[in-house]
Amino acid sequence: MAVQTVDAGVIPESAPADGTDADLLMAASVLLADAALAARQAGAELTAAASSWRVGLQAVRHPGWAFGAALSAAHAVTNPAGLGLAASGGIVGEAVRSLGAVARRRPASVVMAVDAFALRIEAAARDHPNLAEPLAKRLTDAVITGRRLEALRAARELVDLFGVTRTLTTVSPVLMELLALNGLLDENPTNDSFAWVTLTGGVPDTDPVFGLPAGLIKYLNPGPGRAERAEADAMLTRVLDRSGNDIVRYIDVISALGNHGLALLRRIDCTDGVQRHVLLLPGTSFGRVTNSTPQDLVGAFDGVLRTDTTYTRAVKNLLLRAGVPEGSELMIVGHSLGGITAMNLACDLDIVSTYRLTHVITVGSPIDNKRPVDPAVQVISLVNNHDVIPGLDGRGPASASDVPDSWIELAWEDETYDYPLSHAPQAYAGTLGSGELPHRARVNALITAYDGEIVANQPYRLFDK
Repeated sequence: MAVQTVDAGVIPESAPADGTDADLLMAASVLLADAALAARQAGAELTAAASSWRVGLQAVRHPGWAFGAALSAAHAVTNPAGLGLAASGGIVGEAVRSLGAVARRRPASVVMAVDAFALRIEAAARDHPNLAEPLAKRLTDAVITGRRLEALRAARELVDLFGVTRTLTTVSPVLMELLALNGLLDENPTNDSFAWVTLTGGVPDTDPVFGLPAGLIKYLNPGPGRAERAEADAMLTRVLDRSGNDIVRYIDVISALGNHGLALLRRIDCTDGVQRHVLLLPGTSFGRVTNSTPQDLVGAFDGVLRTDTTYTRAVKNLLLRAGVPEGSELMIVGHSLGGITAMNLACDLDIVSTYRLTHVITVGSPIDNKRPVDPAVQVISLVNNHDVIPGLDGRGPASASDVPDSWIELAWEDETYDYPLSHAPQAYAGTLGSGELPHRARVNALITAYDGEIVANQPYRLFDK
């Protein structure tokens, strides 16, 4: 299997012969994004000043001055040669902004934001050549220029030629950027916040089409969470028999657990005489949108957007039922939604104050928008760059944001190009176990405190209620 490692922060010695270096494109994108945000803020402040009650009060006292100030502010937020139709904020500002969106009157901030996204997409195409293929470029160009019908035609032709999975894999490096561009350039003013949050490298709290608050999903995922002891089946037993303190073996166990509600708690008598615990959390079941376990699609979206979910509550119940002593050292390894949940638990003050969470290892998980309560927690993120899922946190290959210096992010590109194969835990275990990457040894060197005798492997079945 041919595997290519990807190291963040390494600048190539020379630019590619066919275009500008990707790092320069990203640097220009950051500058444009900052300028766009500054222009947007200026429009909001001018709108607030012009519509302030203080201006009304001064108008009574100094009508000439107030009239001139209002005219100047109105000119500043409507001048096509300046900020454009930049009014925003407050009842008046939002009404004007909404009318401008419907009329497709785009302020300077939006124009600069579009250019920033376009540079991100161009930079991503340097490392993902399929984005530069004619049909894919036709799609991205159509989205950048706001030609939605042309974009739909190009997307349909891509699906006809490559199928859904290959098309999704092709555009996945810039999927968030394409959704943000659509939000900026359509006539719907309610979904603009999705684009602005994406521009800053954050995780949007609204949906990209209608602008509905993402927090609404919590009402679809309201369970208190519950955990019950379960028995290992024959396949899981075989995998556990050859398991040890090794990242590939941990992923193998997660594969054997499946994604139908099981998790596993391991107790280890470590070589230094300390008893420690390892918690293994599988990812999402794609069979149904929602089911009786926390490992469903609703739970996945909830986990990306929030930290208190049915999955985290079920795991907290698991640790309580298992009788894990307070102060015990704990490592959590999770794939996909399991990795998201591991990070959500690291964000939970109750967990980090009850147990000593030492490591969080995520496999193919979108976790870059989350930060542990205890900065001493060692976060290790394993990412196949062909995998669509890790980019759902808003930090895809085209994002200018980065993770904290204390985190360890190990990324690569292998032959499992298409989603969902590129996301499967078996694919991650296969690549890490192939010997072509140094990542397995590096991760194992970081978790040697958990070397020792495995004294218990207890599966638990998790439920929403």
